[in-house]
Amino acid sequence: MRRTPPHPPSPEPPPDFVFVDEHVPGVRWTAVYATAGNFTGAPVDGYRANRIVGTTALCAALAAAAEKARPLGFGLHLWDAYRPQRAVDRFLRWTAEPEDGAAKARHHPNIARTEMVERGYIAVRSGHSRGGTVDLTLFHLDTGALAATGGGHDLMDPVSHHGAPGVAPAAAANRRLLRSIMEDCGFRAYPWEWWHYTLEDEPYPDTYFDFPIEER
Repeated sequence: MRRTPPHPPSPEPPPDFVFVDEHVPGVRWTAVYATAGNFTGAPVDGYRANRIVGTTALCAALAAAAEKARPLGFGLHLWDAYRPQRAVDRFLRWTAEPEDGAAKARHHPNIARTEMVERGYIAVRSGHSRGGTVDLTLFHLDTGALAATGGGHDLMDPVSHHGAPGVAPAAAANRRLLRSIMEDCGFRAYPWEWWHYTLEDEPYPDTYFDFPIEER
């Protein structure tokens, strides 16, 4: 989630929007916003299938990243890529809803919902809606376990920032490794979220899409 200038969303998917798992060998995923296991506590508007969608350019860069990670004993685990604008709108409505104890403890223990936009964790327009941004982590190929990172996906807190103090050395090293792999493969990091990467050369840098994610 990042702040970007507002543009009207485009409703139709171009042909180069695809299911990432069909184009990146060995990738794993949990489409968190298609489930109740996200900070809103319910499946999010526009997520009608537990699949990850992105542009073919995103897939090519992720395939390169997976190739770099494999000799180091890691694979890629994705949480999100393309995000319909209607989901972003749902996140904005969530910031105005009453606090929920369980969600706050897990996802924003030190920040109020009303601060999310100002602090850069939720955006009026998200790079995800352009199809060139991905949320991901590393997993160990030998055990299948997610790599330690010092905090989970969508932990909206300063501890999730790159270079945050207080992160255990092994977790900090895994964050640096992920960043090195992704930047070597044409992505740029988002300072406030260690899991969030955007293609440097996006195919749709000024277009925000709103088609739902669903099986063909």
